Amino acid sequence: MQQLKKRLEIWLDKRGHSGIMLKQIQYFQAVVRCGSFTEAAEACYISQSAISQQIQALEQTLGVQLLNRKNRKFSVTPAGEYFYKKSLILTADFEKMCRETVRIAHEEAPALCIGYLKCYSGKEFQQAVAEFTEKYPDVAIHIINGNHEDLYEQLRLGTVDLVLNDQRRAFSDEYVNTVLAVSECYIEIAGRSPIAGMERVNVQELKDIPCILVASPSQRENEQLYYRDIVGIQGEFLFAENLEEARLLVIGGKGFMPVEGSRDAMPGTPLHHVPLLRNGKPIKRTYCAFWKADNSGYYVETFADILKTKFSAGEL
Repeated sequence: MQQLKKRLEIWLDKRGHSGIMLKQIQYFQAVVRCGSFTEAAEACYISQSAISQQIQALEQTLGVQLLNRKNRKFSVTPAGEYFYKKSLILTADFEKMCRETVRIAHEEAPALCIGYLKCYSGKEFQQAVAEFTEKYPDVAIHIINGNHEDLYEQLRLGTVDLVLNDQRRAFSDEYVNTVLAVSECYIEIAGRSPIAGMERVNVQELKDIPCILVASPSQRENEQLYYRDIVGIQGEFLFAENLEEARLLVIGGKGFMPVEGSRDAMPGTPLHHVPLLRNGKPIKRTYCAFWKADNSGYYVETFADILKTKFSAGEL
């Protein structure tokens, strides 16, 4: 598939700047996703100066500023935020086109693309993938992760077949909406914190402790708005790119992290789970499997059934 993508990029390049822009867009996405020129350069296997030059060239081609640079830091401009979100659609469609072209040409096995919440810490999703691949070894599975809005957008565009997501919108007839679990919310906090010994904690009692969220740079604002306006957390927010990084912040006493699940934290770690309440009542979160109604098929529905079985066995 890499050879096909390269040929397509060369073909586009011969017809203008499209091929060059595609690579520059991918570099721009990496910088925003990583939140760092250095990390993005490492991920793209080029030098930091080269990736900076490519993004500057992209800005010149577009005639707009995508990033505000100050010393060794940067922020994404409103135009950059818009371009980033729309470019994800472009590159996802390009990747899908390449995959499908190769699959058709080589008569490869059917594929299933699945997405899941990057902040989800349960084992049900991994267990479902393991069981599905054991039963259907000829089905190629592609897995992505993201925040709520990332997954919703990918599903809406048809670049993913099914997602494990939390419910933040009213159910739509356009999608199949399978409820997997309604889980009470907890906070994960370092065992040495005085809050770790509490039977339960209200969101109002956490206003002086930072809330740690797992979110990509482009989704930080959306996640903060959700946890502030819907969940009711009013303190400072800190962000991590993945669960491992978030848990290290929690262990280091930097704040607490909202999680689903049970009173039991991860075995062998200095972490504690405390039930999270709002106005004295438990906060609950609904997890669902979503897929487009016009994309129902044997493998999509089968994976959803397996996933539902795993959640039922886990009794969240």
